[in-house]
Amino acid sequence: MPITHSHARRSRRRPLTALIAAVSGLAMLCLGLFGTAGAAVPPAGSGWSLVWSDDFSGAAGTLPSSSNWIIDTGHSYPGGAANWGTGEVQNYTSSTANLSQDGSGDLRITPIRDSAGNWTSGRVETQRTDFQPPAGGKLRIESRIQMPNVTGAAADGYWPAFWTLGAGYRGNYWNWPSIGEFDLMENVNGVNQVWGTLHCGTGSGGPCNETTGLGATHACPGSACQGNFHTYALEWDRSVSPQQLRWYVDGVQYHSVNASQMDAATWDAATNHGHFILLNVAMGGAFPDPVAGHQTPTSATQSGVPMLVDYVAVYSSGGSTTTGGTTTTGGTATGGTTTTGGTTTTGGTTTTGGTTTGGTGGTAYSTLQAESFTQQSGVGVEACTDTGGGQDIASLANGDWAYYPGIDFGSTAAHQFKARVASGAAGGVSGLVEVRLDSRTSTPIGSFAVANTGGWQSWQTIPANISAVTGKHDVYLTFTSGQPADFVNVNWFTFSQT
Repeated sequence: MPITHSHARRSRRRPLTALIAAVSGLAMLCLGLFGTAGAAVPPAGSGWSLVWSDDFSGAAGTLPSSSNWIIDTGHSYPGGAANWGTGEVQNYTSSTANLSQDGSGDLRITPIRDSAGNWTSGRVETQRTDFQPPAGGKLRIESRIQMPNVTGAAADGYWPAFWTLGAGYRGNYWNWPSIGEFDLMENVNGVNQVWGTLHCGTGSGGPCNETTGLGATHACPGSACQGNFHTYALEWDRSVSPQQLRWYVDGVQYHSVNASQMDAATWDAATNHGHFILLNVAMGGAFPDPVAGHQTPTSATQSGVPMLVDYVAVYSSGGSTTTGGTTTTGGTATGGTTTTGGTTTTGGTTTTGGTTTGGTGGTAYSTLQAESFTQQSGVGVEACTDTGGGQDIASLANGDWAYYPGIDFGSTAAHQFKARVASGAAGGVSGLVEVRLDSRTSTPIGSFAVANTGGWQSWQTIPANISAVTGKHDVYLTFTSGQPADFVNVNWFTFSQT
């Protein structure tokens, strides 16, 4: 029966008819498709930049990086629908038997049946929830994956997937499908096909034909999906009108959806925000069962066949951040700024040597002291033992923020942000340091993840790519985490043009 709760990709699907494939213009991102495991993350092609990646290069038998990934466990999200909303039967765990790096550059997600017939498996989702194209630009999300090497009756119930959910799903768990779901790769029951689907709109029917979604399927080119590496990708294109989503396998486009296929409100609700990325292998439920024609898994289903993930990468192309005037939200900046002979006076505080303090204005390319905010929420200030001493902002946790008005990026665009951070967070606790412009609720222009650095005064400088920015803007540092605990201190931050 149709699923009417929240969870996106776990919706009932029917086999779909393949579309005619077209060759992608990004062939350089699709080299080394069928070879052995452990291929490097492909370099960004001309006009593209690498936003984020993980090539799972950790030691054999270790979990994936907690700076990059959240491990989902159990049979549901806290307060979410049972069995992840789709009737899948496995229990997700953090055991390295189900989820581990293999020491050869792969992440292994392995479903296992115990002697009582109970299944366990693995599922991860990115810490970051802000993956989206820049205004007027494109985003490409891709992964090189070997589906579980199992077919026939032994594959009944296997449901590997590489997919995304809209950022607003995290912490809510009942707003699917309106927040959008992009299924870059799904497969069931060892069939030599990849399914690609958009889920959006209302929970039943509606402009996105839920709970089936708007999808297509395609055979893996050159070799079977099972037991061979193939590259699965989605391009999210805001540079064209109407905006478009395109699905690829090994560089061959086999599906697309554009904004003209639904009303503007439905498209915006699904795409006008960031997404996070998920990888998992489910067992049984609302997709494998109807394809098989019976309940899955069965006693014939083979235990212990992993999905191998070589890398996940996100690339960005084109677009820019709106420049020009500045809108101040969350309060009014005071003080004014005057710059003379390399010395900046802000709000009555004079600084030299490229360091701005006092709270308002200054160049984006100086060292901006984190404690020089004019407004904040949840932010503490303490003595700092980093080089140069001074103070840092401390005890930063999910939802905290600090405000720095009137930061001047000049006429040449900034493309990178970096910050001096330290963390003594407990194991499994991490979060994002995000940069937003002109409103603390605007989409981040960039972010990086941070976990324990060795102590609350063990300092590291961490860079992040940002969307191109020029002009004068109010800057917000915001802090986001899936856990309630403090996860980072910040000493200073700055921007650069390269």
